Amino acid sequence: MTGAATPLSAALSGKRAFITGGGSGLGRAFTELLARDGWRIAILDREPARLADATARLTALGAAAVHTYSADVTDEAAFGAAIDDFAARVGGLELMVNNAGVAVAGAVVDTPAADWRWALEINVVGVAIGCRAAIPHLKRAERACLLNIASAAAFASAAYMSSYNASKAAVVALTETLAQELEDSNVHAAVAMPGFFPTRLLDEARAPSAALAAARKLMTSSHYTAERAAADMLGACAARKLYIVLPRSYVKLWRLKRYWPAAFMRLLSRTRRDALAKRRPAA
Repeated sequence: MTGAATPLSAALSGKRAFITGGGSGLGRAFTELLARDGWRIAILDREPARLADATARLTALGAAAVHTYSADVTDEAAFGAAIDDFAARVGGLELMVNNAGVAVAGAVVDTPAADWRWALEINVVGVAIGCRAAIPHLKRAERACLLNIASAAAFASAAYMSSYNASKAAVVALTETLAQELEDSNVHAAVAMPGFFPTRLLDEARAPSAALAAARKLMTSSHYTAERAAADMLGACAARKLYIVLPRSYVKLWRLKRYWPAAFMRLLSRTRRDALAKRRPAA
């Protein structure tokens, strides 16, 4: 497809996509790329204000149709009904992107059970609900992709990020399970494990102020962007990759963790000690 915004537009010719958390950040970047190739797009987001300009914005970029849904991914009835409604309106579904997520930080002993439940319910159960609702529609397409957004936190289990790390590792395990369950079907399952780049993930994060400040510094200092991440992820889906680790510099870390986990843990420990040393005032 000459001049296409993403090679996935040629791979999934029906060009019908449902994206959660599509009102901002990475989700918005997905929608804008797909709109440029004339996809019919559904966006689900908890914030109606984020959806208000989506139809006009994406239509102006070239989207064939835009449908918006204000709902929480943990609301199984509302989430499932939104997917069913979109598929019925446009005649099917080729791409499901489970992108919505939240962040929690803090020491294990300081993170309340309520924050654990909040993170796991949205980051894991919400993804599972999206998968369960979308798969029957995806299976009816000639060819389809189910993309779950995890994080590099799934393998780089940094200190003071326990509930977030665990939730994203669970998304990887869920997608690996689905890859096996769907391997004889027309549906390709993929999981993305991106590193830091600027998004609105921290806007509602539950974390000590120091942890939030450190995370924001990493985000703002990253030269990787949501737009680049979305393009890379969709390209990897077109290539039918299961694991999508990005940016490229993170691939070495992922391989180190998989093949030499003890060495990786020593690297994490050393990196954390070095960072702490830099923060201490000189004697």
